[in-house]
Amino acid sequence: MGGVAGPMRQFMGTHQSKVDAKGRVSIPAAFRAILRDSAPEGPVSAVLRASHTHPCIEVWPVAGFEALGESLQRMALFSEDHEDLSAALYNDAHPVESDREGRINLPEWLVTHANISDAVVFMGQGQSFRIWEPEAAAKRRADARGRTLNRGLTLPTQAGVSQIGPQQIGTQQNGGQGT
Repeated sequence: MGGVAGPMRQFMGTHQSKVDAKGRVSIPAAFRAILRDSAPEGPVSAVLRASHTHPCIEVWPVAGFEALGESLQRMALFSEDHEDLSAALYNDAHPVESDREGRINLPEWLVTHANISDAVVFMGQGQSFRIWEPEAAAKRRADARGRTLNRGLTLPTQAGVSQIGPQQIGTQQNGGQGT
């Protein structure tokens, strides 16, 4: 079956970084490459927002964030659901552009929301990534794994792709030793 056809287009992995004296964090290089969207170098743009489900900062590529808005536009314009979802999506949105080194400034209100001090963890979420306080990130990973195992969650299978379920997650979690 050959190798990967091109660069990954999903945010994957967990990366730790320090917050500098000016309140900036350096976006991991692999994440910057996706945000850059094929441009070889220079600053990257993204949209930050406070997660409404966890104490972390969501980071969306601009196009991904715009796609969320397109979904919202299919709802009845002045319905209560539309109003609530648009407020949740847009009121906390904060566009950012990195400097040449890939650093972004985290607004103080987002730092407070995520309880960030001197270090952060970047966690890939596929279409987006999240910035966490390190202990909260570790707890989130452990909680997600535990709930996945307890509920027996699996991904749907596709032709040629094996099913990933609790047994495989347990194997990865225990260094290949199984559960």
